[in-house]
Amino acid sequence: MERWLDQPGPIQLQSVNSADWSVPLAGLLNLKSAAAVQAGLKDREEPIQVYAHVLQHPQRGNFLVDTGVSQQLLDDPGKAGLGWLLRQGMPIDRMKIQKGTADILRALPGKLSGVFFTHLHIDHITGMPDIPGDVPLYVGKSEATEKNLINLFVHGATNQLLAGKQRLQEWDFQPDSAKQLEGVVDVFGDGSVFAISVPGHTPGSTAYLVRTAQGPVLLTGDTCHTRWGWEHAVEPGDYTVDNARNLMSLVSLKQLVARHPNIEVRVGHQR
Repeated sequence: MERWLDQPGPIQLQSVNSADWSVPLAGLLNLKSAAAVQAGLKDREEPIQVYAHVLQHPQRGNFLVDTGVSQQLLDDPGKAGLGWLLRQGMPIDRMKIQKGTADILRALPGKLSGVFFTHLHIDHITGMPDIPGDVPLYVGKSEATEKNLINLFVHGATNQLLAGKQRLQEWDFQPDSAKQLEGVVDVFGDGSVFAISVPGHTPGSTAYLVRTAQGPVLLTGDTCHTRWGWEHAVEPGDYTVDNARNLMSLVSLKQLVARHPNIEVRVGHQR
């Protein structure tokens, strides 16, 4: 992968703020980390964005990395499987649509050819009501199968949002011979987009390295939610399954960017 990163690529990439939201900072950052303690950070409501990244390949078509937010889901969350109890812990009534998933799809120069998920937390699949049922869906290894407490809490809603859609396909990550990354796959086989295994936030969390005409762009997903977390190498907090592993994945991405400073970094939920 890294031998390609100093060369412009063929991909057009647009990161669309689908909705503004606010959530507890304790979920976005590990407030027990030494850096957070030293900075005096306390839990509070933190403004964030919910993104869909539009990726256009000149031959393979149009893809989304994550799905944004569907207006259908906000209008009738119960129909999408988000029951009353789940909405207490995930206050989607605070989401303010900026560009819903349906509008994102209507703006594409052609049909949607696939969705690449960074992971399957609800706020990354909130656009699924608008995703056609024949669109291929891709996730990281064990993302849809490994059991943990967070998944059990949202299992019903996740199943409902994915019902009637294509079967999830797992990335076939290849080991990094330099042992600097967990695993990498050349998505299209032409060096234009790479999926990078970054487990920790969820078992199958995946980052994407996209080679655009303006240079390489790293989509961290929720391996890092915030700009502060990236700058201070602090992993997400309460929403994370394995904080120690998440930190290892975050550090590996930061080291990748240190080796290739021309990479533009786009974190999970902030500009």
